[in-house]
Amino acid sequence: MKSTILALTLATLITFAAAADQKSNKKPAPKPVTNKTTVITIPAGAVEIAPYTYRATDEKGKTWIYRQTPFGVSRAEDKPLSEEEARKAQESRQQVIDSTTATEQGDSIHFVRNSPFGRTDWQKKKTDLNDLEQAVWNREQAKAGAGQAAAKD
Repeated sequence: MKSTILALTLATLITFAAAADQKSNKKPAPKPVTNKTTVITIPAGAVEIAPYTYRATDEKGKTWIYRQTPFGVSRAEDKPLSEEEARKAQESRQQVIDSTTATEQGDSIHFVRNSPFGRTDWQKKKTDLNDLEQAVWNREQAKAGAGQAAAKD
């Protein structure tokens, strides 16, 4: 019985010694890093170039593009496109125009575009078309004009 009590006492002492040693080996928690970032806002003299997109020139003469996103305002330097980038952008634009169809519905135009994510339908008044939609509508009118001319022959 005495040996059991002695063994339990030694086990308890060893456990407390190990716990105290572990506490002394622990490093203090690092202090949180505070970022002193500035909040980007759209300057007062910025010009809207697209929905939620603005262009402004700072006092150093650099031109910046500001975009309003759901997470706040983002800013990127406005750099001219290289020839290859411009060609790729034009090809992409042409692909979007080719994949979009338009039909007239009174004073509005109904657009349909199939994409990898499914079919997209939207409708706009003729007076509110953007340049891409206007290009699609002009193409559809040219097709209709060519079809009517072929039917007369």
